[in-house]
Amino acid sequence: MKYVLVTGGVVSGLGKGVTASSIGVILKASGLRVTSIKIDPYLNTDAGTMSPFEHGEVFVLDDGGEVDLDLGNYERFLDVRLTRDNNITTGKIYQSVLEKERKGDYLGKTVQVVPHITDAIKDLIESVAAIPVDGKVGPADVCVIELGGTVGDIESMPFIEALRQLFFSKGPDNFCLIHVSLVPVLGVVGEQFTLMLVISENKTYTTQCSGTASIRPDPSLFSMSVCSAVMVTLQPLLETTKQKLSQFCHVPVASILNIHDVPNIWHVPFLLRNQNAHEAILKQLALLCVAIPPNLQEWTTRAETFDNLTNSVKIAMVGKYVGLTDSYLSVVKALLHACTALSLKPSIEWIAASDLEDESAKLTPEAHTKAWETLRNSACVLVPGGFGDRGVTGMILAAKYARENKVPYLGICLGMQISVIEISRSILGWKGANSTEFDEHAPNPVVIFMPEGSRTHMGNTMRLGSRRTLLQTSDCITAKLYQNPEYVDERHRHRYEVNPEVVADLEKTGLRFVGKDESGQRMEILELPSHPFYVGVQFHPEYKSRPGKPSALFLGLILAATRKLEAYVKTHQNGSI
Repeated sequence: MKYVLVTGGVVSGLGKGVTASSIGVILKASGLRVTSIKIDPYLNTDAGTMSPFEHGEVFVLDDGGEVDLDLGNYERFLDVRLTRDNNITTGKIYQSVLEKERKGDYLGKTVQVVPHITDAIKDLIESVAAIPVDGKVGPADVCVIELGGTVGDIESMPFIEALRQLFFSKGPDNFCLIHVSLVPVLGVVGEQFTLMLVISENKTYTTQCSGTASIRPDPSLFSMSVCSAVMVTLQPLLETTKQKLSQFCHVPVASILNIHDVPNIWHVPFLLRNQNAHEAILKQLALLCVAIPPNLQEWTTRAETFDNLTNSVKIAMVGKYVGLTDSYLSVVKALLHACTALSLKPSIEWIAASDLEDESAKLTPEAHTKAWETLRNSACVLVPGGFGDRGVTGMILAAKYARENKVPYLGICLGMQISVIEISRSILGWKGANSTEFDEHAPNPVVIFMPEGSRTHMGNTMRLGSRRTLLQTSDCITAKLYQNPEYVDERHRHRYEVNPEVVADLEKTGLRFVGKDESGQRMEILELPSHPFYVGVQFHPEYKSRPGKPSALFLGLILAATRKLEAYVKTHQNGSI
């Protein structure tokens, strides 16, 4: 097994995930099989209980793993399906070591960070790297590992030590280190320099500092030779800056790569390819003799096509985490995939659900007016998933507006439950209709806690991962968009479900539940046949959307928004993955 380790310095959020994904793309385009691992040094066992405002979205895998959003980038870029084990956290490592200690596996020895924690890290990396990619025979050729956070973080130290040991055990021909750093420009001077302000004439000091624990070939520190250093900049890196970095960080000028601002992230793989990043990596890993010249024509065409698009479609995204767009990253990407397939650019209009509520009209009238103007001027409405009661009233108002005004609507997870609540109140006249998540004593509980859920623990206790939805009829828009299969397998993440006792009453309003789980008791898909496009799904179709393979339901939403859905369905084009 060959390993490529991607580390970062200066600040977190530099784009290590996109860099690691793009490296995987160019290696895969060179004829190699690639897998990925994300290391998150936090003590959480997984990302499932972390706030979207703090950490961005929780990405869900087929096996139910709640993982870092970077694994979504890996799956989308590499078109693979990963497992929960591809996301390694400090919590997982310490939990496994402590369980062994309690069972007596260490035979009375004092359990320490070195060697027990570091050995556990190495063992897990090697076992995950050996897992066949997408069920194919044999392990991948290269495993791209991204170390989260920044080098120098105290919580990263055990992982750095474990990776140093792995480097020595595997040998330099099997290990390549790529360090990502930031080189901003001082506006007044116009010179490329680093963020740390020091009394020094050397303006590359911060990048050197970020590398002292990682990229310098110093036996007392990290002791790895750097294959390449990737510098993130607003503008192309100056030759003089490259010379400085080469001199002080001991990296050849030819191996200092530059990722500067590009119109969209699809440019990054061939931005690296054009700088011969693949040659440097393949040479370090002794793979030049087996690799082929990278074929990135599909990526190049996709990026250039998107850059040349002129028409756009306005999509109202009504949610509760709109302050951080990464909270809905997969939804944004799925909209991008669907729009691009239809030669459109997505124009996402972010609406904080609470701004639509009557209370907002009193407290923040300008925000209230703007939110409603934005909603009315959008071609379609999307209500994504979420937890908690904040903004729920605004979401109900958005769903009601879309239903009554025949505006294309897609409700995902909570967005589907919102539709049920709104129709129960507005059409059935059940004033107390609600979810027990928001009102435990609701007189008309139309959305209820799932029987198998846990009320005492939060982590990994939801209905998670790929589940089968049986389509009840071929005479529905969802079945037609998915090409009329008997069932679809999509990923889930929820604790609440539509109350099966109210389904008959709901269907009297004209609402149809066209998708159910294998028991027939859990509602998975709802539609309003009298509406141009009104669909709610309990699952999250965004998680399996890919560039060039858009999710069927996102495609349907954009088709309906542009009034092309009927013609599309008649031609029997495939919108599924």
